Amino acid sequence: MDQRSDPSVLPAELPVTDRTRHRRLREQGSLERADLEAILDAGFVCHLGVVVDGHPMVVPTVYGRDDTQLFLHGSVAGRSLAADPEASVCVTVTHVDGLILARSVFEHGVNYRSAMIHGVPRKVTDPEEKLRGLRLLTEHVTPGQWDYARRPSRKELAATTLLALSLAEASVKISAGPPGDGEGPDAERGIWAGNLPLVSRWGTPVPDPLLPAGTAPPPHIERRGGARHAGAPR
Repeated sequence: MDQRSDPSVLPAELPVTDRTRHRRLREQGSLERADLEAILDAGFVCHLGVVVDGHPMVVPTVYGRDDTQLFLHGSVAGRSLAADPEASVCVTVTHVDGLILARSVFEHGVNYRSAMIHGVPRKVTDPEEKLRGLRLLTEHVTPGQWDYARRPSRKELAATTLLALSLAEASVKISAGPPGDGEGPDAERGIWAGNLPLVSRWGTPVPDPLLPAGTAPPPHIERRGGARHAGAPR
């Protein structure tokens, strides 16, 4: 059965493979698919790791998803797939939620949420599936924009490389909480320790200077102004 087309084959618990096994800081690992989906839904930029012409490359790009697949722009990976259709890639998504500032530098750290997806992507060539994938990607980045702006023409669609990567094999890690040295010898030093949260927000929409006077942003853009873009940290 094709895992990329049947949501029923993706269990609620992430499978453990050689590539997804948590070998370090296992307590930060999660096998919950819901955690994977939450991390993906909270962001919109991923990093695509791929080997091109014998050299490793890590490319930032935008993505969208459905229940079983990640859709992403991937012209660089498309070049690699043309040479080797069975080439594996690794896609990562990371959110930094803050710094852990402890009493000793050794105990400093980062509160974060991260996901790694492994697999062999495929180039989406069917026009209807490509339109659907681009719609998922666009609506993930800016909900409401697909129905507001002009959709891709046939020429633009043909010039766009869209990849689909199964979400069947993924690894999740989450770090949250205070420093871990509050009950150790360094607690007697009497210095401040704690978390320094990092919060990202969208700014006020800035119009294109060539817009006719009086052209206001649509409601779906107005609503995003000042809103958090990466979700609430755990």
